Amino acid sequence: MADGIVSLAIERISDLLIHEAVFLSGVREEVELLQAELKRMKCFLEDASHWQEQDKRFLNRVAEIRDLAYDAEDVIDSFILKVAHQEGSQGFIKRFTSIFTKPFHLHKIGEQVKGIQTKLEGISKSLPAYEIPSTEGEGSSSISWIQPQQRLIRRTYSHDVEEDVVSLDGVTKNVLAQLMKEEEDRRHVVVSIVGMGGIGKTTLAKKVYNHIAIKQHFDCLAWAFISQECQMREVLHDFLIKVFSPSNEERKKIDKMREDELVKTLFNALGEKRFLIVLDDIWRSEDWNSLKPAFPQGRRGSKILFTTRNKDVASLADIHNTPIELPLLSDDDSWKLFCKKAFPRNKLESGARSREFEKLGRKMVKKSGGLPLAIVALGGLLATKSSLAQWEMVQRNIHGYLNKVQQQDHQYGAVKGILALSYNDLPYHLKPCFLYLGHYPEDWEIPKRELIQLWIAEGFISLSMESGEMLMEDVAEQFLEELMDRCLVQVGKRDYTGVGAKTCRLHDLLRDLCIEKAQEEKFLEIIQPPSVENFDDSLDVTLSKSMQRKIAIHPNKRYASLKGKHPNLRSLLLFQSKSLIEIYIPKCKNFKLLRVLKLVARNGYEWQVSSEIGNMHHLRYLGLICGGEIILPPSIGKLKSLHTLHAQCFHGSIRILNVLFKLEHLRHIFLFDRVKDFTLGSKICLPVGDVKCFRNIETLKYIRIENLFESNINTVLSLINVRSLGVSFERSKDVEPILKAVVQSNRLHSLYMKLLERSESYPDLEPLSQCHHLSKLFLQGRIQRRHDHHHALKFVPASIVELTLKDSRLSLQDSMVVLEKLPHLRILRLWWNSYRGSKLKCSANGFPQLHSLEMRWLTGLLEWEIEEGAMPILQSLHLCAVDKLKKLSEGLRHLTALQEMKLELMKKSLVERIQLIDGREGDDFCIVSHIPSIQIIGTQED
Repeated sequence: MADGIVSLAIERISDLLIHEAVFLSGVREEVELLQAELKRMKCFLEDASHWQEQDKRFLNRVAEIRDLAYDAEDVIDSFILKVAHQEGSQGFIKRFTSIFTKPFHLHKIGEQVKGIQTKLEGISKSLPAYEIPSTEGEGSSSISWIQPQQRLIRRTYSHDVEEDVVSLDGVTKNVLAQLMKEEEDRRHVVVSIVGMGGIGKTTLAKKVYNHIAIKQHFDCLAWAFISQECQMREVLHDFLIKVFSPSNEERKKIDKMREDELVKTLFNALGEKRFLIVLDDIWRSEDWNSLKPAFPQGRRGSKILFTTRNKDVASLADIHNTPIELPLLSDDDSWKLFCKKAFPRNKLESGARSREFEKLGRKMVKKSGGLPLAIVALGGLLATKSSLAQWEMVQRNIHGYLNKVQQQDHQYGAVKGILALSYNDLPYHLKPCFLYLGHYPEDWEIPKRELIQLWIAEGFISLSMESGEMLMEDVAEQFLEELMDRCLVQVGKRDYTGVGAKTCRLHDLLRDLCIEKAQEEKFLEIIQPPSVENFDDSLDVTLSKSMQRKIAIHPNKRYASLKGKHPNLRSLLLFQSKSLIEIYIPKCKNFKLLRVLKLVARNGYEWQVSSEIGNMHHLRYLGLICGGEIILPPSIGKLKSLHTLHAQCFHGSIRILNVLFKLEHLRHIFLFDRVKDFTLGSKICLPVGDVKCFRNIETLKYIRIENLFESNINTVLSLINVRSLGVSFERSKDVEPILKAVVQSNRLHSLYMKLLERSESYPDLEPLSQCHHLSKLFLQGRIQRRHDHHHALKFVPASIVELTLKDSRLSLQDSMVVLEKLPHLRILRLWWNSYRGSKLKCSANGFPQLHSLEMRWLTGLLEWEIEEGAMPILQSLHLCAVDKLKKLSEGLRHLTALQEMKLELMKKSLVERIQLIDGREGDDFCIVSHIPSIQIIGTQED
């Protein structure tokens, strides 16, 4: 993890050397030496990172290196801040002369750099050339024996089958079916079981391996435990012994074989057999690539079974088979598994005492988050405790107990140790990204876009990682996907494509691991009130230099106050899960080195952000959420490093002067306001000419354009990299320049456009048909059919996945004909007045990919027809206030994939036709009886 911190310091020094070179006369050499030394340390830390859990001497050295990197970062950031203030307060002549007068702060940085260099020399003497600690000699016992010890403890054996298992029947059938499927003739057919540590992959593999159907189906079965450190010769040797069942003489020959001889012998031995080979706990594709030459094609139906924490390993091993992902246990199955361990032989007392045990037990099981390893460990621990007081003691510090207790059979170490293996296996660039997730509150739905922008602001993803079409945001998304593939992060909600993640989640036990590691690395600190209830509705936080540089505050109170000083604070993140709060921060000048500031506040009428925020020269992410109006000061224009501005108010507007577009590094502008339940967009006056800032912008939401003049057309045309755009228009004629800009960008994925004046109509939207990457489109305002077009919606590109229409005033069925032919459309929302026709028809084979359909306030719709074969995979249907519709379409009976239907404010008579009332089925009950979930929310009288 320290290598990530050192990387950040190197990036800061590189920025200094490039952008502030004119101020470095006299100390440039010292700074370059510091940069070179930090690069050497970074290389050393990357090479030696897998020893970090083992050697205390090494951990001390890492801590020294990390602290020096922090010191270097402080020196650099403080220097850049002083340069920035000098640029702001001095004219050109004064600045020029100051170069020759060598101001005091230049002397100071030289002295500080030399001081760091002196400390580095001390480390160099104790750790010559930063070599990895030797594994030989008496002093290295903590390295030389713990790795094999861990491997021995964790080793699995195929015959050691777990008896107390739950919820595996369905997935067992799935694995059995894949293993016994008659594949086409091809070599290395791999079936993979994937999941996070402790989820039961090995348990399932053992159950399948010992299943009677498997033993009858295959001629030969062999099992090997791989682990993080694959012992290739040992694995091949064990396979040969199992395949041959050799005599003593034959075994001696096998023992003497070289590795290449073992490969050849095993290959020949398996050649004519239908075999099942199990590679349990395989971590790397490189290990599979080394082993697979030993496995022939064998007889038709031969298989190789993986268990792995890394989805990429499984996918790369066999691109034809989809990995089987194990889910976490449900609450009911978690309780069943717990009872098997905590109450052996059904030894659960009856009566009130039993109910108290069950109440406590269920609370603790909930904290295990459905992870079988944690549930088994908890149950085994509580089986040894007979009193209610003992159970209560465990419940008060359940995660602490889970991290210490070991299973009685010692097959696994403590729960934390099992999960830590996945963390230790992360490449250096992913460790800070993973630990950063710990700052979110427990069970938090983490927005992917916010997380990516925060990672970039913190410096975990740097500009140097960009290449060609790959931007920092794309790199960050790859990092998140890799953490998901390694089963360290769970997908929360899917995005509108159904493939990517919209939000992600962290298992509670992995969050505990994040927080513990972050504290060890002096990386992150979380401040929250004690869990004991009190009547004080406020949280006072006193900051000090001794605190960590990244602080997340979870107040869970109505009021929060920050006091004190923390001159080295880099990140301040305030969360509130229940409601917005009153927050008091007396002086922004105390946070001059801040890079990330995220605040939520419940200021009733308005929140006037302090003008001192402009002194935060290093600020890269500014997030403000407020209940009332947000007023941003003109000094925002001084935030030259700002990368992301996210301002959101729920009952008011965002007021900002025309200063944003001075900020050349600004990439994401998100301004969300609501006035009387309508999003109008924030008024922004566009500057004149080709503005460099506009060329970097990727997100621009939601702005209001009142008057677009000839002079700022070029400004709009500078939006060449925009990916997500949200604009409200006072005049329809201002739409055309925006359309021209988005067509030129060729990067646009998401577009939101709204006409504020109902008397206006959209101009020709045909340019949108050229936006071949556009997948999400929201249009509010009248869409008129052009005289030269047969269909009003002909402009919608084939790439559209999500489409929302509001107040479009379409009246002809031919509009639906266009939509139902869109090959990728998954989500369709027809909102208020979007369709004014009396009949809506969904044709056979229409809407082939539609998953979700929502129709609201279509007040002219009388009849809805669904032909058989239409919307074959529709899963969700929502109808709201379609008040002239007398009955649902008969064709609903053909929508066999439909999982949920929500009827809101529909006619009472329509609702009664599909209900079961007093045991009597309504006239249309049969057309909806196959839908698992039907929700009725209010009705309208006929």
